Amino acid sequence: MRVLITGGAGFIGSHLCDRFLEEGNEVIAMDNFITGTPDNIAHLFGNERFLFIKQDVTNYIYVEGKLDAVLHFASPASPVDYLQYPIQTLKVGALGTHKALGVARAKGALFLLASTSEVYGDPAEHPQSEDYWGNVNPIGLRGVYDEAKRFAEAMTMAYHRYHGMETRIARIFNTYGPRMRLDDGRVVPNFIGQALRGKPLTVYGDGSQTRSFCYIDDMIEGIYLLLLSDEVEPVNLGNPEEISILELAHLINRLTGNKSGIVFEERRIPGDPQHRRPDISKARRVLGWEPKIDLEEGLKMTIDWFREKF
Repeated sequence: MRVLITGGAGFIGSHLCDRFLEEGNEVIAMDNFITGTPDNIAHLFGNERFLFIKQDVTNYIYVEGKLDAVLHFASPASPVDYLQYPIQTLKVGALGTHKALGVARAKGALFLLASTSEVYGDPAEHPQSEDYWGNVNPIGLRGVYDEAKRFAEAMTMAYHRYHGMETRIARIFNTYGPRMRLDDGRVVPNFIGQALRGKPLTVYGDGSQTRSFCYIDDMIEGIYLLLLSDEVEPVNLGNPEEISILELAHLINRLTGNKSGIVFEERRIPGDPQHRRPDISKARRVLGWEPKIDLEEGLKMTIDWFREKF
């Protein structure tokens, strides 16, 4: 295949570039480096099957030659980023999705949208299955990301229904691993960064809020299988094992040998979901997929990467 990956220099996007190249495909990565970094794809330069285009995907997308698939992963994805770039986040979810769908349609290519568990908002249903419509505040601080992705899903389904395009929608739950930015504001790099500096880990609220963390290798496998499937409607991809933020902090302190403990502060962003856990029954049934790497194993690999990198 010859594939275009928008957001190809980002955390998940760069790992997707690796996977498609490993499978013998040609990869075109597109990024404007707002939140992605050239470091994530530096090892790919010089590969004759890899091409990088620096571009804001909210502008018209032109790619020479055929495309078999377009994977739209361009977007700020952490609260720190989308609060810093609220307009850009809305634009990449709306205009960027429109442009990515447009090039896929022009090339007769399969289209995969990177959506998010944030479409469920602060869920009133637990765990979250694909038929849950969500509990989102459209004018809250997090709304710029939540609604951008909800709109992107709606546009993707409209292109499927109106133009008959082959489309896929991945609802991605919390994912972690190498190539995350230490300063991206998400809890895993936050905790690891503080622990490796020998500082107390900052827990916002009382730490009772829960998350489910999927290691990057498992997530990439799920996305790859979804692209190759026939499933048009959204599919949850994530790890159904749930852990409280306080438990996560204790675990990271133990794995890093950090003796500085934990400090508690007031929550920074209103609307932070209290619980987040995917129902992956559909992914198991349709894709034959479920995560294989447990949290402790994945965190050890992530900590080792951060130690070497920083």
